[in-house]
Amino acid sequence: MIWLRSALDGFVELFYPRLCVGCGEKLFKDEQYVCLQCRSKLPLIREHEVPDNFVEQHLYGRPFIESATALLVYGKETTVQRMVHEIKYHGAKELARSLGTMLGRQLREGRFSSVDAIVPVPLHPKRLKWRGYNQSEWFAMGLSDEMEVPVRTDWVKRVVETSTQTKKSVEERWSNVQGIFELCEDAVPEDMAGKHLLIVDDVITTGATAMACAAAFSSVENVRLSVASIAAVNKG
Repeated sequence: MIWLRSALDGFVELFYPRLCVGCGEKLFKDEQYVCLQCRSKLPLIREHEVPDNFVEQHLYGRPFIESATALLVYGKETTVQRMVHEIKYHGAKELARSLGTMLGRQLREGRFSSVDAIVPVPLHPKRLKWRGYNQSEWFAMGLSDEMEVPVRTDWVKRVVETSTQTKKSVEERWSNVQGIFELCEDAVPEDMAGKHLLIVDDVITTGATAMACAAAFSSVENVRLSVASIAAVNKG
């Protein structure tokens, strides 16, 4: 049956070839979503250990965030934007997880090595039902694979369904997400007390969503909070 499956895969590939989301060229058999050439050109962020790096600059004035970083620089009409689009709207969950493993390998030591749990920014139940998965959770799973700390999806929930942030101004983005996250009813604050939690989002543009999620933990005693994402906009 293996030969039959291989033949069927070859037949499908002939009429529906898998294309790189970056350059549009046909992918080789061992490539997934992004060809090796485009992958080698990805704008990786290597400032995880640098205080006040450009990701953290999004969060200035938010003193309860300890550290922040991202894997990639986000830009319009780029391979990174197209990758995020595939992850969010075309079911590329495994791409999100693979990017999580890439970042996780880099965060196992240094400022993020003390992370006790990873908390993906939750979707509203209606959005989760429509999409079928939470892209931030899949990214968090990849981080967890490498950092060897648990993913907690049972500590915080989204209680308000908001409109998309894409076309909003900075002020509108912050206003749009105030008070939209709460601790889950069954969450035990004592279980989080004194812990270092890593809040995980897909893209940091202003940091408003990640910070709103982090704010849900503000009543937890001695909690330490950091932020990580697949990509972040470089304002500089």
